Amino acid sequence: MKKIGFLSFGHWTPSPQSQTRSGGDALLQSIDLAMAAEQLGADGAYFRVHHFARQLAAPFPLLAAIGAKTSRIEIGTGVIDMRYENPLYMAEEASAADLISGGRLQLGISRGSPEQVIDGWRHLGYAPAEGETEKDMARRHAEVFLDVLRGEGFAQPNPRPMFPNPPGLLRLEPNSPGLRDRIWWGASSNATAVWAAKIGMNLQSSTLKDDESGLPFHIQQADQIRVFREAWKSAGHAREPRVSVSRSIFALVNDRDRSYFGYGDQGDDKIGFIDDKTRAIFGRSYAAEPEALIEQLSKDKAIAEADTLLLTVPNQLGVDYNAHVIETILTQIAPLLGWR
Repeated sequence: MKKIGFLSFGHWTPSPQSQTRSGGDALLQSIDLAMAAEQLGADGAYFRVHHFARQLAAPFPLLAAIGAKTSRIEIGTGVIDMRYENPLYMAEEASAADLISGGRLQLGISRGSPEQVIDGWRHLGYAPAEGETEKDMARRHAEVFLDVLRGEGFAQPNPRPMFPNPPGLLRLEPNSPGLRDRIWWGASSNATAVWAAKIGMNLQSSTLKDDESGLPFHIQQADQIRVFREAWKSAGHAREPRVSVSRSIFALVNDRDRSYFGYGDQGDDKIGFIDDKTRAIFGRSYAAEPEALIEQLSKDKAIAEADTLLLTVPNQLGVDYNAHVIETILTQIAPLLGWR
């Protein structure tokens, strides 16, 4: 494990029990938590993207703001739903945010998960082409996005432009060199991980995946990572890929930790269905005293296989408490698991 970051869904609700009561709170607190995490020595600040929900939705203004306020930490998503994206406009937005950050974006993209509304992407003007599924559309958008990020010209210039053009076909601007290598695909199945490897995307694997063998979650996820790396090697890519896994991990070091997380059944995977056809396995959470937590995490085979661990954080408990959660993992747990 080389890097540790946090992953926030940016939940908000207008409730007295929530420290995050509006969309503005979610955005501003996300910036504050990223700044705090950088000061604590964390490696990454990642954010989930959900539409039609009281959660973070439009990632690039947030990523650009964090990029302007920080200097070292990686800034990413986990994941952007490509069913909702215009890939060319997204390439402009992503490149601009990456340039503002000094080349620190790590963008996770994917088909996305079941949404709050039926076919929400249709409301934003997107629909599968004839013969396509929504999954096919997401992959098509992703492939266009990746191609445009290469920075090659493709558009015929106007012979009477308002401003002088460089010679040849024109590309979208701005272009951020190197961003193409920092795109990740969130894969829930082994087959999708293989597809991502073949076209040169890094792998994000979350706290759930398709149940493909009946084995414990961490073993299935470790198998997925190995299949991904084998496909990457077979594809002949020049660089080494990145792989992240997400986990809910809480070290119980004070009474507040114990009151929030020191109860319930944290130690078992869960089985469910994310749609009518897909049986999924949801990975366990970890919440224990530091010594016990280290022992439990040392047995997680997927954490051992990945190079990056993303800590899912309960953002509605506020910036200070989440900074405490991150600091406790960084200082009392991670060094004994091989981080740095």
